[in-house]
Amino acid sequence: MDYPVLPPNPYIEIRAPDDVRIAGTRMPLETVVEEFQNGCEADDIAREFPGLSLESVYGVIAYYLGHRESVERYVALTRQRDLEQEKAHDQLPEPSILARIRARRAAKQSA
Repeated sequence: MDYPVLPPNPYIEIRAPDDVRIAGTRMPLETVVEEFQNGCEADDIAREFPGLSLESVYGVIAYYLGHRESVERYVALTRQRDLEQEKAHDQLPEPSILARIRARRAAKQSA
């Protein structure tokens, strides 16, 4: 995937082209951006995620508004990657231990 180059900012940490976090946290950039896009206000976002300061939420929102096209492309690619990973995970064979547990449960229920 061709992730956009996001300009540096004190409120974000660019760990890799596909891994941008809120500075000083493990919170992905896309979490705050999507909350804001869904109509949440900065105060609500800071309350919902206590690890984020109100200052950092406002900083991320300002960053998003100043680099809207790049950030929206980053968020879209990140969500696409996550969906592809989820789909690949869902296609993995069930571990044998889970199959044995389900078989035992089914046997108990039918007894």
